[in-house]
Amino acid sequence: MSEENKSKAGCGCHGEDGFSGPWWRFPPLRNALASGVLAGAGYLSAHSGLIGHEGEIALYLLAMLSGGYYWIREGLEELMRERAVGIDMLMLAATVGSALLGLWDEAAALVFLYSAAEGTEEYTYARTRSAIRALLDLAPKEARLLKDGQEVTVPAASLQAGDRFLVRPGEALPTDGIISAGNSSLDESPVTGESVPVDKGPGMAVFAASINRQGALEVEATAGFADNTLSKIIHLVEEAQEQKGKAQQWIERFGRRYTPAVLAGAVLLLAVPWVLGLPPDDWARRAVLLLVAAAPCALVMSMPVAMAAGIGSAGRRGILIKGGAHLEHLGMIKVVAFDKTGTLTHGKPVVTDVVPLQGGVLQMIGIAAGLERYSEHPLARAIVAEALQKGGTPVAMVAFKAFAGAGAQGEVLGETWHIGSPSLFAGLGVDLSQVQKSIDDLESQGKTVVLLGKRDGIIGLIALRDQVREDAREALAGLQAQGMRVVMLTGDNKRAAMVVANALGIAEVRAGLKPHEKVDAVHALERQYGHVLMVGDGINDAPALAAATCGVAMGVAGSDAAIEAADVALMADDLAKVGDALRLGRKARRVSVQNIVFSVVVLAVMIPLALSGILSIAFTVLVHEASELLAVANGLRVARRNYAKKPS
Repeated sequence: MSEENKSKAGCGCHGEDGFSGPWWRFPPLRNALASGVLAGAGYLSAHSGLIGHEGEIALYLLAMLSGGYYWIREGLEELMRERAVGIDMLMLAATVGSALLGLWDEAAALVFLYSAAEGTEEYTYARTRSAIRALLDLAPKEARLLKDGQEVTVPAASLQAGDRFLVRPGEALPTDGIISAGNSSLDESPVTGESVPVDKGPGMAVFAASINRQGALEVEATAGFADNTLSKIIHLVEEAQEQKGKAQQWIERFGRRYTPAVLAGAVLLLAVPWVLGLPPDDWARRAVLLLVAAAPCALVMSMPVAMAAGIGSAGRRGILIKGGAHLEHLGMIKVVAFDKTGTLTHGKPVVTDVVPLQGGVLQMIGIAAGLERYSEHPLARAIVAEALQKGGTPVAMVAFKAFAGAGAQGEVLGETWHIGSPSLFAGLGVDLSQVQKSIDDLESQGKTVVLLGKRDGIIGLIALRDQVREDAREALAGLQAQGMRVVMLTGDNKRAAMVVANALGIAEVRAGLKPHEKVDAVHALERQYGHVLMVGDGINDAPALAAATCGVAMGVAGSDAAIEAADVALMADDLAKVGDALRLGRKARRVSVQNIVFSVVVLAVMIPLALSGILSIAFTVLVHEASELLAVANGLRVARRNYAKKPS
């Protein structure tokens, strides 16, 4: 078995496809249980006089064959394929040595306890994998395909991009798509981790396994079942659980050198009586004790259990951590740097003020909407939306012309109208002295001012502002309560940035940054304060996300590129999950350190005692396997949900 697949405990892991049944049906644990029953039967039968010594040995042999079936086979495969001596081979050598010494009961006990510990560990991994794969069960197995005006029930796996399907109230979506007809409220928790339903309508993206709460929806598929967002989440989490952090890689390198050294030490102990002319039995017993006591099972698995449990738990809650290294990094963060637009704000400007200087609001907003109705600029779309909301009708324009980054013009009844920035009107020679104070007042509030008028004067002002996320202040306060330094890095101007920073309680702001300057700012923060987490809204912030110790992309559900670009991807636009991810990282790091220290202490105590010959083989085996199970149990604490509620 490859070293890649032995990250769990230096021993092979079954259940790569997951296992969701009761523990006694899991093959390694089932064999361990049989081994224990056979070993117990042999011991009790022999000591009660029901069978002779040969019968006792036969039952012990059956117990060893049953319990050792999986781990002995994997140890031999590793030895033959990779020329590597793993922990399994140490335990096999200890088992054979005990039997050769005539300690059949202790050999059987060793196999039973070791197989039980290994089976428990592997069962834990299989259940973790099964839990993340269970998300697929939330997507329906059948879909209502709309074909030639008819509704046809087909397997969900047969859906292809471009197919149209119907989703009735109470049903889950079979794959990703775009709503073509209907309005409803959808529970997207399987994908985003957020249980609050989201209102959706025509033209909006929907995701596989989302539950349709209300109206019927017609949806055009954008991905087949195997390529939908839910399937990608599962694939990414499973890949991440196989990736290793630096500490884990170091432990594995140590194990590859340490394990053969232990075996060599046992061989040297066997050679002592031949060199010194001493009785061999005592030294052979010490060699067996060394093989058991020095086997580094708990040490080698000290980090993988915690990392896999943490990554799997986070994935089920809409936090995709791309590997053990990134989970390690989350536990070291000192500074959290946020992009502003689209991260701390919604990234969609809305009209906040309509100030007519001539005529009424509806007349003014109608002319403005007529000029902006064909523009794709976010400010233009916001103005048109405001006009429609207020009941205004966009005025029909001719001779439309757009000015990149400045505004637009059009004609109505032979008159040329302009809409755009103050600099556009200044360039046209329009006197702005009468409206300059209003412009300054609105801009001081962090708003963008758009003027409407003709060459002979301004008829009104429209102010727009990107709205701060409702949950941002609470989320940032939570980060500061964790001891994090919160910084804003933005390409927006200083005045607009400070308005948002003041609203959110951010003390340190670096504004007017180009993409490469954001990278420089991240490096500067790292030099000044320590490890930096950069939070952005996807590809636009990719350079800074890559430069930081750990990069987090927000709201990436359905976005392949954003998911791939980040070290950590938050499926929903929920800033609170940044704090959850950091708490999870610290907890995983703390639990891993506890396991490492505990494992090293056990080895430091047990090895000298084994060499001295004080311990019995049975007691040594018991302590060894108990330490392994304790490391597993401690690692599983990372998956507990209390990290999402308070620092732990």
